[in-house]
Amino acid sequence: MQTAVRPVENSAMPDLNKNSKPPKSGSDFSLFARGIYEQKYAFKDKSGNVIEDWPDTANRVVKSVLEAVDHHETVESDILEDYLAAQQFLAGGRYLYASGRDFHQTQNCLLMRCGDSREGWSELLANASMALMTGAGIGIDYSDVRPSGSVITKTGGVASGPISIMEMVNECGRHIMQGGSRRSAIWAGLNWKHADIFDFIDAKNWSEIVRAEKEKDFNFPARLDMTNISVLLDDEFFEAHDNEDHELHEHAKKVYHETTKRMLKTAEPGFSIDVGVNAGETLRNACCEVTSADDSDICNLGSINLANIDSKEEFAEVIDKAVLFLLAGTVYSDVPYDKVEETRTKNRRLGLGLMGIHEWLLKRKYPYAPNDELREWLEIYETESNKAAAKYSKQLGLSTPVKVRAIAPTGTIGIIAETTTGIEPIYCVAMKRRYLKNGKDWVHEYIVDPTAKRLIENDGVHPSRIESAHDLAYNVEKRVEFQAFVQQYVDHAISSTINLPYPITDPDEVEDFKEMLYGYLPALRGVTCYPDGARGGQPLTSVPYEEAIKHEGVVFESHEDTCVGGVCGA
Repeated sequence: MQTAVRPVENSAMPDLNKNSKPPKSGSDFSLFARGIYEQKYAFKDKSGNVIEDWPDTANRVVKSVLEAVDHHETVESDILEDYLAAQQFLAGGRYLYASGRDFHQTQNCLLMRCGDSREGWSELLANASMALMTGAGIGIDYSDVRPSGSVITKTGGVASGPISIMEMVNECGRHIMQGGSRRSAIWAGLNWKHADIFDFIDAKNWSEIVRAEKEKDFNFPARLDMTNISVLLDDEFFEAHDNEDHELHEHAKKVYHETTKRMLKTAEPGFSIDVGVNAGETLRNACCEVTSADDSDICNLGSINLANIDSKEEFAEVIDKAVLFLLAGTVYSDVPYDKVEETRTKNRRLGLGLMGIHEWLLKRKYPYAPNDELREWLEIYETESNKAAAKYSKQLGLSTPVKVRAIAPTGTIGIIAETTTGIEPIYCVAMKRRYLKNGKDWVHEYIVDPTAKRLIENDGVHPSRIESAHDLAYNVEKRVEFQAFVQQYVDHAISSTINLPYPITDPDEVEDFKEMLYGYLPALRGVTCYPDGARGGQPLTSVPYEEAIKHEGVVFESHEDTCVGGVCGA
């Protein structure tokens, strides 16, 4: 049952619209951005013809969501629509896709816990399948499942352990695709103390035969290939690792070493860290930026495009309206099963994020590093979002969100906004992108990063002078330091993948990385790496600027499925 709501007072609101940018239309998009928008989000008629433009999408999304709190015909609604049309605020992709549909699950991934029983496994498989079929990704903590080889006294059998149920969920994901183009997004976590942890760490260390088959056809099935995996670290891990007298000292050191070694070679597992005030929040969404301790919680995402914000005052105004939108979304969005509604009503988690951070830095001629001006803006992000959550939840008669901020990867909405995604640096100045078209045909195209293109064409910046993830792959600490800096202002977590120039196997390089990362680890909520070339068929590949600009806008047939880790949409 939904909570009763009442309209928000909106006196003295009209002047807040003075800073909104002119709305974009589909004709303002690059060919790449327009293609993504029309493929993923624009409404179509029965023949598949696009029947709305970007301002129409902004109107559809805002009016549909705010109607749930009887707030769709207010000045604030008009302001919010302007912010979305001008791409100063981007609702999460599922809002763009599902708002206004008969079934409108507009929130994102479900956060789940696997129970240690036949009933628990059956319930998980049913709920996971329902979630995936209705467009939600899933993240599951399997730490409660008894280790493989344990005796089951009631039946006289032997437990198969958590990895077996992970594989069952993985196979559900292999065959479930939303809208013909969105692959299932799945995450699995296991506590560092679990008896099966070392099997888990090596679960995606595929044989050379499997790797060769994956190179030829990325659809070739492999163990947990649709699932991203993380080792869960808690306060006891750091106590054990740092204290030679702790009974688990050697175990903690081995877990850290083996995970890091595997991460540097094959990209997984990553680490999920839940310490201090975040202790117990081991459940994650598929991209790991939203955390919870409660089974069947749900993430709820939207991002402010920092690159399109001109002043701190404007930033505070956009934050205020974005929080209103996400709160209304907790009433509007359908959910896959009843327990999700119960947990959502209790916690009402918001995931207000940022995007365009690197473009913001580039415009101000800052390197990809912490600075005092960015700190001031992040303090506004934290303070104003907390203030708005308290204000609007009270005015709307809703429970107060337990947490408010989470920085998501913003893959496709970053493409639509033509800016840098999340906290990520520009991936590369120019790239080749492979993707699934019409649900069946793999194609590739050449792309010049839109932020880089603006700097090159408008400001005369040479492509070689634009710092990118490929450059920073040779200065990994810079990436980690920046993530730790931003994390101070984010009460959930940050989804960010640290690029490495190649798979790292040299023992000395591994030790150097371990020492560097461990110094930052308690300040992070999660970390994952991707060594370039670690997997065949990766969706984005760096190419020379001159090559991409020559072929920009041309789509070529391809023969590879490129959903690394089971998460498509890049």
